[in-house]
Amino acid sequence: MASFESGRRQVREFFAAKAVGWEKRFPDDTPVYAAAVGELGLRPGGRALDAGCGTARALPLMRAVVGAAGTVVGVDLTPEMLREAVALGRDRDGALIEAAGEELPLRDAAFDAVLAAGLVHHLPDPAAGLRELARVTRSGGRLALFHPIGRAALAARRGHELRADDVRAEPQLRPLLAATGWELASLDDSAERYLAVAVRHA
Repeated sequence: MASFESGRRQVREFFAAKAVGWEKRFPDDTPVYAAAVGELGLRPGGRALDAGCGTARALPLMRAVVGAAGTVVGVDLTPEMLREAVALGRDRDGALIEAAGEELPLRDAAFDAVLAAGLVHHLPDPAAGLRELARVTRSGGRLALFHPIGRAALAARRGHELRADDVRAEPQLRPLLAATGWELASLDDSAERYLAVAVRHA
């Protein structure tokens, strides 16, 4: 439990320090976010969750699809990120909730689709997080694990090598999803983006 809490604290501290002005560092990411939201299969009146929402860049995009009759929720562990989301007016597009990805204060099967941008590799226990996302997603609902650039491009930007044990790599991701209630439907790990789309098991 101590290592679990330590992992959460490290993630919170990492993002807290970067929250103000976060989107100014990545001003051109909105179109690729829009494309990822488009992969969720949302419809008017649908129910969408942005898990690990950060500054909630995806909430207006989700609201545009589901409309006024739909439900849009953003959840993030870091209060500073949520405050930045409010400062950007994102609370007008959906509810913002402070919570850990492994312990969502949301009912079972509450959502049709979940976007998790830059989330899974930051979770202290990715299996627990994916299982919790499955819990709150209806049977047949979709999950998009997303990052606005691919793994190799991101590693190069940070001066790192790709790790063979990266949870986002297909050999690790496919069985992990299968064990936590999902079936991997597609994976795009190009230079332009990382997008793994999975479907909730019946």
